[in-house]
Amino acid sequence: MNELEIFKKKLIYRSNYRGSKEMDILLSEFVRKHINKFNKAQLNELDKFLDFEDGIILNYYHHGIAEKNIDKNKVSKIFKNYFV
Repeated sequence: MNELEIFKKKLIYRSNYRGSKEMDILLSEFVRKHINKFNKAQLNELDKFLDFEDGIILNYYHHGIAEKNIDKNKVSKIFKNYFV
């Protein structure tokens, strides 16, 4: 397994175990759908995106409230337009 595949597995894991069931489902489905389409730069943005707290991600997704510069992350814009 190469370094990129290991990185992808870590991102999938992080998206699956957020702490709340809603975020586990929402983020894990988003990551699984997009992870193989993302290039290395986008994967790095995804890594940064997963660093945001659940509340910040949910407020951005549901209400468009951009806290802590979440709207500056390129993956967050893709996520904002994602529908389960």
